[in-house]
Order: sequence, then structure tokens, then C-alpha cells
Amino acid sequence: MSAVATARQAVPAAPVFRGPLAGQRPRVVGGLRGDPWLVAAVAALLGLGIVMVFNVSYFYGQERLGDSLYFFRRHLLAVALGTAACIVASRQSSDRFRRMAYPLLGLSVLGLVLVLVPGIGLVRGGARRWVHLGPLSLQPSEAVKIALVLYLARSLTKKGERVREFSMGIVPHCLVATVLAGLLLYEPDFGTAALAMGLLFLMLFAGGVRTLHLAMLVLVALPLVGWQITREGYRVRRLMAFLNPARDPHGVGFQLTQSFIAFGSGGLWGVGLGESRQKMFYLPEAHTDFIFSVVGEELGLAGGLLVLGLFGVIAARGLRTALRHPDAFGSLAAFGITAALVLQALVNAGVVLGCLPTKGLALPFLSYGGSAMIAALAEVGVLLALAREAG
Repeated sequence: MSAVATARQAVPAAPVFRGPLAGQRPRVVGGLRGDPWLVAAVAALLGLGIVMVFNVSYFYGQERLGDSLYFFRRHLLAVALGTAACIVASRQSSDRFRRMAYPLLGLSVLGLVLVLVPGIGLVRGGARRWVHLGPLSLQPSEAVKIALVLYLARSLTKKGERVREFSMGIVPHCLVATVLAGLLLYEPDFGTAALAMGLLFLMLFAGGVRTLHLAMLVLVALPLVGWQITREGYRVRRLMAFLNPARDPHGVGFQLTQSFIAFGSGGLWGVGLGESRQKMFYLPEAHTDFIFSVVGEELGLAGGLLVLGLFGVIAARGLRTALRHPDAFGSLAAFGITAALVLQALVNAGVVLGCLPTKGLALPFLSYGGSAMIAALAEVGVLLALAREAG
């Protein structure tokens, strides 16, 4: 036997996946290269977000805090931490995400409870949504979305055909989602609670739950949503402002009115990067929830369509991963993560365009916000890991 043949026999066989992916050879691909189209779309949104946060928050930070770069520096830190989370997540396997599902759900519930504890939870703008950890403040509600997706993906695939039974497909999953939504509403965070229930419905549908059971769920949920809206005066006022913002343009309809002015001023190509007038203290929360309005003003309809088009790329690549993944859990998890990112973006765009009532949801990858940015990039990391396995 030749020396070459002996050397070949001495090389150990390449490792294979265990569990649901048994027998498949892992592809040696760098974590962030699992899906170059997805990486390119997210990178473009991040780059635009960095420019817009600097652009929008410069005068706001100088006026409110005496530091024009305060928000910009914190935004860069969030992007760096989020990128690290993305890289770590992208190098995991779907089996690791499956094992993390229940512990992550438990930690999310614990975080939502800690928010309500005086001395631990921070109150900002009348809402108790942050946990104080030394120099950092974290928003546990941002982890709820990915925790709920992984839990539903694991539970639905574990039950198999039994999800078509009402007691197995609807009841346990609705109970878990209701607990999460209840804790979110107590903060209060109606936007994230509504997003969680939307994810529940979409994942139950994708997981094979019977359409009749989903229809029953909707019929039960609609009165509860109406009750939640009408029991709080500020939600009723927001709903009235959504229906007719001109009725109180200097009060509750001020944000939406200024957003309309921003989009109207932008026209087709915009007034030019950095030339927005609405960001000059006319448009509240311009660097967070309403940053898309400034994009529309400075970059016009073309810029707004570009942003929506990039989210369209994320949706297409995420659904491609969901359809191609060989494992049922990985497929459903990819669908849920994609839905979480795209649905939040659509809700934010709908709010600033006056298509939906005002809610406090950030625009992923563009809006200022530490916990939201880290969570969104971590979700991208999960998608990249699943895309690598899908091929």
C-alpha cells in the first residue's frame, strides 16, 4: 500500500449531525456567509440606520443632553453587540436552538416579571419595560419574540399530527402566549403583545393547526383586543387620532400629522440627506419609532421603497430557508423568525404612514434602540444558521 493511501486512511471521517439531522455532513461555511443575500440586505439596512440615527439624533442629543453624539455612540455599541450575537447564533445548529427553546422561554418570563419589581424595573415615559443591570438597561420584551418562536417551533413539531386536535394544537400554545401577552400589557407594551399574538396565529397556521380552530381563536381574540383598547383612555385617543389625525393636530394627532408632513415634503426623491426639517423637534421620537418618516422626507418615495424592498429580500430569503430546511423544527423556526422581523417592519411602516394606530414598535435595523437592535441581529444569526443547514 502506498504512503498516500495510508495517509488517506489515517484521516478521520468528517463529523455528521446527530439527532434529526443524522447522516448529513455539515457544510464548512463561515457563519455570516450562510446566506449572502440576507447578509447584504441586513448590512444595507444597518448602514442606512447608522447614517440616519447620526443625522436625526445630532441636534436632539445636543438640546436634551448637551452631547450631540450621545445617541450615535450608543447606537454603534448596540450594533457591535448585536453583530457579535449574530455571529455566535449563526454558528449554532438547529438542534442547539431546539434545546434552548424552553430555557429561553423561562428566562423571558422571568425578565418580564423582574421588570415589574420596584428597584429593578425602570420606568421611562410612563412604561415599566427595562431591567437595570449596572451600567446597562435591558428590555426583556425584545427577547420574548425569539423565545416564543423557538418554543412554538419545538412544541408544534413535537406534537406532530396531534396539533390538529384542539386540546393539543390550540390550548397549550395559547396559554403560553397569553401569559406573555398579559405580562407585556401590564408594563404596558400593547405593541409587542399584539405582535406576539400575531406570531402565534401565523405559526399555528404554518404548524398545521386546523383552520376551523384558528377561526375560533380569532373570534375569541377580537372582543378581548377591543376590550384592551377601550379600557385605557390613551389607547382610545390614539385610535381616534388614527381615524382622524386632523381632529387634534396639536395634541394626540401631532405625531401622525408631522409624519404626513415629512412624507409629503419628500416627494419622489426627497429633500436631500441631512436636509429634513421635521427632525428639528417637530417630529417626536424621530430617531426611534418614526425614523422611517425622516427617511421618506430626506430620500423620498424612492428611499422608502428601497427600505421596504430590503425587508422584502429578508422575507424572501427567510421563506426560502423555511421551505428548504430538512428538519421540521428548523423549517418552522425559520418561518417564525422571518415573520417576526418582517411583521414588525410592516407594523412600523403602517404606523408612520397612518395605516395603523400608533404603537411603540421600532423599525428593525434602522431605529435607535439597544435591546431591539441586539435582538433583531440575534434573530438574523438564527436565520443564517438555519440557512447554512438548508443549503
